[in-house]
Amino acid sequence: MLRFLSSPRGRILHTGRRLFPALVLTLALPACREAPDRGPTPSRISGHENPLLAEWHTDFGVPPFDLIRNEHYEPAFREAMARHKAEIEAIVNHPEPPTFENTIVALERSGALLRRVSRVFGAVNAAHTNDTLQAVDRTLAPLRAAHSDDITLNPILWERVRTVFEQRAELGLDAEQERLLEETHKRFVRAGAALSEVAKARVREINGELAELTTRFGDNVLAETNAFELLVTDSADLGNLPANLVSLAAEKARAAGHPQGWLFTLDRPSIEPFLDASPNRDLRRQIFTAYLMRGDNDNERDNKKILARIAALRAEKAALMGYPTHAHFVLADAMAETPERVMAFLEQVWKPALEVAKKERSDLQALMNQEGVAGKLEGWDWRHYTEKVRKARYDLDQEALLPYFEVNAVRDGVFMVAGRLYGLTFHERPELPRWHPDQQVFEVREADGRHLGVLYLDFFARPSKRQGAWMNSLRVQSKLDGPVSPIVTVNFNFPAPAGGQPSLIGLDNALTLAHEMGHALHGLLSDVTYESLAGTAVPRDFVELPSQIMENWMTEPEVLRAYARHYQTGEPLPDAVIEKIQASATFNQGFATVEFIAAAFLDMAWHTLSRPVEHEARAFEQDEMARIGLIPEIPPRYRSTYFNHIFSGGYSAGYYSYLWAEVLDKDAFQAFKETGNLFHPEVAARFRREILARGGTRPGMELYRNFRGREPSIQALLEARGLTGSENGGY
Repeated sequence: MLRFLSSPRGRILHTGRRLFPALVLTLALPACREAPDRGPTPSRISGHENPLLAEWHTDFGVPPFDLIRNEHYEPAFREAMARHKAEIEAIVNHPEPPTFENTIVALERSGALLRRVSRVFGAVNAAHTNDTLQAVDRTLAPLRAAHSDDITLNPILWERVRTVFEQRAELGLDAEQERLLEETHKRFVRAGAALSEVAKARVREINGELAELTTRFGDNVLAETNAFELLVTDSADLGNLPANLVSLAAEKARAAGHPQGWLFTLDRPSIEPFLDASPNRDLRRQIFTAYLMRGDNDNERDNKKILARIAALRAEKAALMGYPTHAHFVLADAMAETPERVMAFLEQVWKPALEVAKKERSDLQALMNQEGVAGKLEGWDWRHYTEKVRKARYDLDQEALLPYFEVNAVRDGVFMVAGRLYGLTFHERPELPRWHPDQQVFEVREADGRHLGVLYLDFFARPSKRQGAWMNSLRVQSKLDGPVSPIVTVNFNFPAPAGGQPSLIGLDNALTLAHEMGHALHGLLSDVTYESLAGTAVPRDFVELPSQIMENWMTEPEVLRAYARHYQTGEPLPDAVIEKIQASATFNQGFATVEFIAAAFLDMAWHTLSRPVEHEARAFEQDEMARIGLIPEIPPRYRSTYFNHIFSGGYSAGYYSYLWAEVLDKDAFQAFKETGNLFHPEVAARFRREILARGGTRPGMELYRNFRGREPSIQALLEARGLTGSENGGY
């Protein structure tokens, strides 16, 4: 499937393996109306007039979103940070010598209120923001960074942690306690706790500046995205755009004040179908170019100097920590371990993918010229002619598929897969508080009826939601002070219902839904003692395994027949169409692989710098793309100036991880296929027990070996992408 505008299915909006809640990341988003003032309901909260600081009496302990107002967040953050500071001071000033309980476990317990406030704010600010929330984010970002530094760079606290760590062999700890101690010690070291006072002072300065710059970077990307609109006034320029998307474009035009026409924006549900369908090459060029130039227009929203400064600061911080580059620093705590190993892995897939992409280019060029369009194939032509080749070669019409992929039917298909694998059931709870009326809320139960957790689903694109798809944890599973059940939220940007039709999302978005549900299951099925080791608190290049493996079931004929049903007739997707989907599985995978790896190479280029770039960011990017031989018809999936994953999110020196995890997921799925039963109960139980339930309690490769009985092979990935024929092996 073509995905040049999408993230690789989605991501988790968190900092990965975090110790302190002040590090929770958020993204600033476009403005919307303020939330209405609904005064507090005493029967549902108690102990404080600010709901974020009060005790919650909601079902399952979900946040009282309907009571939380914009003005509650900043005072809640400040109060929560003050309480956290007092908790840390109590540990620092403990009269007894440091022990595992009074230092490591006490740190684990500290900051619970701040984690709660941070998670609620992060979820709402990402999915339903406004001017006030963005201002709170900008104001508090450097304060939260400083708060975290005050903890990790506290010399007395570090001495207590170091003392316990050095005594670990005599403490009689179990495996999970040992892991908690190791990870706590490592986080302090990686934060700079062992540095000189001069170096620590510089680390503080760098962290504060990075907090401001990364927020500005994200603000600029979102402003650039929202600044563009393409008004189409001739219906012929819509081509074969699906009827529901035509209606949606018309509604967007009216909402923007245009009495006629159809409005298209740089949001994924808008631009991608337009590039597929429109026969007007100049309009395709305009919207394609606008997308590529976001943050690179030499205006007040330009990101080139900002991202270069971010890269330089990260390089300087890595040097202070004793690493050659930021990538070396990041990867020392990942499965890949070194930049050299990442680059070798990317090169292994890049070479066959580039050859396949060049063959795809030749096919598209020939078709374009056959249709009487002179000249050279360009980037804005690729999607349009790819769909024509797909239809001609496989008789597979993406528009004709849409009615079989209504969003709630796809949701139920993913629920079915989770049910057959793990025995889970999903029960809608519309009475639970939500932050937006579009959200659906489900109680998740075990096969025996026991409560497992709560799942929020937020499907549709809107101006107040950032782009992409992602999962947040609103509450993380733990057992330290009694069982705490997880609450997770999953967010998408699917086209909203329009023109009297439901939301029809297509097969590619069905895979996205399954992907994010995989992240949700990682959070829901966690079964560990310590919150900081629970669920998705794993290395970045391991966290995508639970999400990406879920995609595999969604294109299996057995599963397609069950959930892909016509929204009007209820008829299942015909077997003949399923056969065409299977036959076209590797179609256009040269393009999809090349555009992804180009972005991964770009990420590594920025983060293997040991000093600031000597020339302008655009030229740096062009030089790197020339070095790897990227063909001009395929841009990297993300250009530097709007690469939020690495300059405003948590994926710096880690974008490769989606492809790395695909080796894991394709190899892991073979464990099911080899049995002849896609839902083999013993394999499913082993995957739940050894992968989903374990969180970060063991290293990722150890968890994988415990599940699979061996390390993964890259062969399944190459076969799935149609890239066989190259030398292959393991990582």
